[in-house]
Amino acid sequence: MKILVTGTEGYLGCLLAPLLVEDGHDVTGLDTGYYKHGWLYNGVTSTVATLAKDIRDVQVEDLRGFDAVVHMAELSNDPLGDLLGEVTYEVNHKGSVRLAEVAKQAGVSRFVYMSSCSVYGVAEGTVDETSPVNPQTAYAICKARVERDVTPLADDTFAPTFLRNATAFGASPRMRFDIVLNNLAGLAWTTGKIAMNSDGTPWRPLVHGLDIAQAIRRVLTAPAETVRAEVLNVGSDEQNYQVRDIAEKVAAAFPGCELTFGPPSADNRSYKVNFDKIKKVLPDFECQWDAARGAQQLHDVFEAIQLDEATFTGRGHTRLKQLEHLLATGQIDAGLFWTSK
Repeated sequence: MKILVTGTEGYLGCLLAPLLVEDGHDVTGLDTGYYKHGWLYNGVTSTVATLAKDIRDVQVEDLRGFDAVVHMAELSNDPLGDLLGEVTYEVNHKGSVRLAEVAKQAGVSRFVYMSSCSVYGVAEGTVDETSPVNPQTAYAICKARVERDVTPLADDTFAPTFLRNATAFGASPRMRFDIVLNNLAGLAWTTGKIAMNSDGTPWRPLVHGLDIAQAIRRVLTAPAETVRAEVLNVGSDEQNYQVRDIAEKVAAAFPGCELTFGPPSADNRSYKVNFDKIKKVLPDFECQWDAARGAQQLHDVFEAIQLDEATFTGRGHTRLKQLEHLLATGQIDAGLFWTSK
């Protein structure tokens, strides 16, 4: 299969692309290159040829001849949405819908979209794919809108699939320290302390980046009729954690780490997710990682590279800091397009 993966220079795309190559696929990347500055360690067998292009500039001819597009390249996380406002919607919603439309025009038969369990927002009890969405942030609102607007494109020639990933964690050469487990692990290693500013009672589902990659690989090889226009939560029931549980598992992986909790938070986002459907649609899918193993993986990587505080807190591995730097230095404009610099 000839596959285009957007976001190959990102946290998850960096892990996925080499695995698809190992599976025997012909893989090309596409990435605008915002995060080239961040490379934490050599942890993949190869990188793929990658087109330096914004998804908003992709044309039909760019996608001609591909069998599948795996779309991972968006502005990724809530603080970015707060900083950038309308640009988030231009990239994550309109840009992603347009990419799907262009892919269909080009004759691409499969489109795998990285959605998020964050579309559930605040929910009572346990939610599944039939539950109403309740997105609380620009990032999550865009995910829900892309699902809504791309689903009608599905037909006998075009099979979009929407993967609602739980919150990712785990080591990647293109590391992100602005997601919960990874951030706590970095704090534990560099400061010896995890001082939570909340009581840690909200629920969050987690999933390792390599398990997200596994889900994508299963979707690409599944019969088109079984995944066409389907929404799948990606994760496992066992990995619904309260935030305090995540902190405790991270602290346990870093000997001597001091862990404290604060008062209840004003952030009311909390949800538990049911993952039965993905096991029915993709019977071979099963998560290989949990929070404890992921925390230990990060400890081992930090030890091997002797992670320092400057690297942990620097812009190379925090999306918001890197984009603020590119804006401040005039390398990208207010619309996040590269300038002549």
